[in-house]
Amino acid sequence: MIKKILIIFCLIFSFFSNAQNASSSPYSFYGIGDLVFKGNVETRSMGGINMINDSIHININNSASLSDIMNTTFTIGGNLNYVNYKTASQSETANRASLDYIALAVPISKRLGAAFAVMSFTSVGYQIQNNYVDDSTPISRFTGSGGTNKIYGGVGYKINKNFRIGADMNFNFGNITTNDISFLTGIQYGTRELNSSEITGFNFNTSLMYNKLINKTTTIFGSLIYSPESTLSLANERKIAIVQFSESFGELVVNEEDVPVNDTKVKYPSKIGIGFGVGEVRKWSVGAEVTFMQGSNFGSRFDDINDVSYENVTKYSFGGYYMPDYNSFSSYYKRITYRGGFNYQNTGLIVNNESINNFGITFGLGLPIKGSFSNVNVGFEFGKRGTTSSGLIQENYSNLSVSFSLNDKWFIKRKYD
Repeated sequence: MIKKILIIFCLIFSFFSNAQNASSSPYSFYGIGDLVFKGNVETRSMGGINMINDSIHININNSASLSDIMNTTFTIGGNLNYVNYKTASQSETANRASLDYIALAVPISKRLGAAFAVMSFTSVGYQIQNNYVDDSTPISRFTGSGGTNKIYGGVGYKINKNFRIGADMNFNFGNITTNDISFLTGIQYGTRELNSSEITGFNFNTSLMYNKLINKTTTIFGSLIYSPESTLSLANERKIAIVQFSESFGELVVNEEDVPVNDTKVKYPSKIGIGFGVGEVRKWSVGAEVTFMQGSNFGSRFDDINDVSYENVTKYSFGGYYMPDYNSFSSYYKRITYRGGFNYQNTGLIVNNESINNFGITFGLGLPIKGSFSNVNVGFEFGKRGTTSSGLIQENYSNLSVSFSLNDKWFIKRKYD
């Protein structure tokens, strides 16, 4: 079993090392792309709250929860995304499928747990083409691809029955490429500008969880997650070329030159998340969380990107779960976990003086696998991002997320030889 999972980790790591298109949004042009990893399927299905203790699921966003892991837990999750893009006069659709994360958590002792994960962090993926107006107006197409990934390592420690602390370190790596081409109808040659960035950097997170039984069945709980500001280093390249195009944008390079461009550093903002909730263990829980991010310190990959700025981010999340009877022998449906929630945030991105906001509603199911603590988790998300004002694009999206959470006992000392 261990050998099989290690082989899977190696295969998945090689997959993450090659860029996958998990985004089709024009807004992914800015910064280092669209945020892909928003939490495990279980937490995303509850509006994105991260403070609920769980002994059979890995919560990568809150390392303090790793101290409660009961068995060795392996999880893998992916997402299918459908988006309707809408302007004041046009509408288009796109869909993408992506593998979001793979993680392994191990209980080291009764108080200490650790986890390792590889996940998609951000993604760039768009293709925009202007319409033909007249022979004096250039026809242009803008495309982008790539993104960043994370290698995650975290530990959680149970101080006592009420308090847990955790910390994790992440290595970020990836490549982003953008390609802008332009030509005039009837003219043989056009121009192409190709920009690429190799991205590397580390970031750290710390967390604290609290829970207390206030009567025979009811528990109150809370969480504090803090991420200090970190720096991502970008090695940038720019190439300008004269190219011959067909109207289907097939291209033949006639002459290409490297253009000197500065390497840059992007400040990934500090973040703090505070959450509170109430519930009954293995029965129900509801919670609310607010996250503040110093987004105004963020920046773009290149210094010559105009019409964009950044602001501080505030995200509100509310959600919870209900499980009729986790120990029922007579009814499978009573052992299903039912999840739901919603969230709202200003994303921190300002384009053409318009703040880009996001609102989402989430639902989910945790489907137990008979005879084990393992389960299949399915999540649904419906939301809206952006606006049609100021010549911008509104995105109406729906996501289907699926994860497998497999639990087993490893490293058991033999009683008989």
